[in-house]
Amino acid sequence: MAHAAPLIAPRATLAAELKQLLGTDLLAHDFAADEDSITVDRTAIAGVMIALRDNLEYQQLMEIAGVDYPDRAERFEVVYHLLSVTKNHRLRVRVSTDEATPVPSIVPVWPVAGWLEREVFDMYGVLFAGNPDLRRILTDYGFQGHPQRKDFPLTGYIELRYSEEDKRVVYEPVKLAQDFRNFDFLSPWEGADYVLPGDEKAGGTGEAPGKGAPTPMTAKEVKSSDDKAKASPPPTPKTTDSPAQTGAGAKVNKAASKTSRDGAKSKAATKEAKTPATTKAEKAPAKPRAPRKPKTGGDA
Repeated sequence: MAHAAPLIAPRATLAAELKQLLGTDLLAHDFAADEDSITVDRTAIAGVMIALRDNLEYQQLMEIAGVDYPDRAERFEVVYHLLSVTKNHRLRVRVSTDEATPVPSIVPVWPVAGWLEREVFDMYGVLFAGNPDLRRILTDYGFQGHPQRKDFPLTGYIELRYSEEDKRVVYEPVKLAQDFRNFDFLSPWEGADYVLPGDEKAGGTGEAPGKGAPTPMTAKEVKSSDDKAKASPPPTPKTTDSPAQTGAGAKVNKAASKTSRDGAKSKAATKEAKTPATTKAEKAPAKPRAPRKPKTGGDA
């Protein structure tokens, strides 16, 4: 299939039948995408529908839609979609009108048209003469304008809400909880030209206050930093175990071994050297200490 339209049986003689049946009420007949569309006189729409139903076997009214052409003198089109159950064929019928000229209602032909005409009236403002209950069906009570015209303001000063006190929908002036905010939408790396509260403390990063986050590193700087992180650590410097390995030389070692002015002479400490108190404590036998007796009398 070249398109998504449902399969229908072709009617090769439909054009001749429509011209013979409708006469001057038929203004145009178009055939595209295997579908037939006709444009008829607005004032004769009710009679055309009866003729199509009784003579060409279009038994069902499937839909009524509205179309808006603002550049036309009669800017609105009312489109009726008919279905022939016995012939398995669909037909589109169109009439044009303006904001003030009503279209005759086809409720006497198909009662289901009552709700469909109300929808077109609500969305586009097209009037239908003879509709027994022509009132809004989709928008709220007291709604001003018609949504599909696209001529209503995008912002306003009145809001509607459900009042729990009044038990109904009420209209009242718009109350904003805060003033409108201004956003600069600048890049986070560039920052704003003004100083935000708290930015005056940002001095450790090297960036000027109010200039956003620090500038990111370039690709070359990132690669250099990665190479430094992957490199092995430097070797541990060698430690010495004796004065002879310090590298100061024999002259310095000889000078360090001389007697100082106060008569003290440097001696290398040995592991066996012990103080007299330590020697006496090691020779004395260890005696166990008797347990202490509790005192008698008085409060425990």
